[in-house]
Amino acid sequence: MKTLLLLAASALALTACQRPAALKAKLECPPTEGSLTRVSAAADGQSCVYRESDGAQITLTRMPVKGDAVATLATLEAELKTLGGSPVAASADTTAAPGAAAEAARVEAEARADAKIDAAIDPAVGEADEGRPRIQAKVDTETGEEHTQVDLPGLHIKAEGDKANVQVGPIHIKADGDSSTATIKMYRDVRMRGEALSREKRGLRATFIYAGDDLTGGYKYLGYEASGPKKGPIVVAVVKSTANSRHDDMYDDVKTLVRRNGGT
Repeated sequence: MKTLLLLAASALALTACQRPAALKAKLECPPTEGSLTRVSAAADGQSCVYRESDGAQITLTRMPVKGDAVATLATLEAELKTLGGSPVAASADTTAAPGAAAEAARVEAEARADAKIDAAIDPAVGEADEGRPRIQAKVDTETGEEHTQVDLPGLHIKAEGDKANVQVGPIHIKADGDSSTATIKMYRDVRMRGEALSREKRGLRATFIYAGDDLTGGYKYLGYEASGPKKGPIVVAVVKSTANSRHDDMYDDVKTLVRRNGGT
């Protein structure tokens, strides 16, 4: 009888762990979050605005998904690029984005942790980019331009002269030596809070950064952090800054707000 009771208790505990967290109909916007201070909040609870210590503005919003989440976020990216003075896809020297390397390392670690969970749930699931390592480099004899391609687990680089496309896990960086701006994108499928043992990843986390000295309107940094169920609504924090400084700590605070409200 004791064994049966223990098994029943274990089953109930597992069911509780699997129960999806209910998403709130309104945003939770505390007065402060780390270096962020709330300056306003909409009466309907669908948006609020924060100010960071160096003057950066963060607008937190519950955003409905139109079509699919990727298309919805792509529209927002286009709006931010236009605001920064580039109506087309911007690309850049990756060193122009403060904290980009650290962000890449953090997200890559999270992605690999997710891959281990997937493999534990379903042994047939492995890391998609765990292919055969390949490094190629050659020089065009006519133009003298270098061509380099690197394919390693979690890292893919294709470079021609000053231009490059870099893939670090789920992070994509476009580089062009003719510009001093940087565009960094990250999109990940994740499990919703309360669904840690589910095989299905119903949620998303996304990051977009557009930074550099070539932006218009006095901006040095534009971007967003997004989280939530793929079917929506998703919680998005749009960041706008005119300060040319590092934003590592601020972005951690932004992520805390977004993920708490987005349920991932």
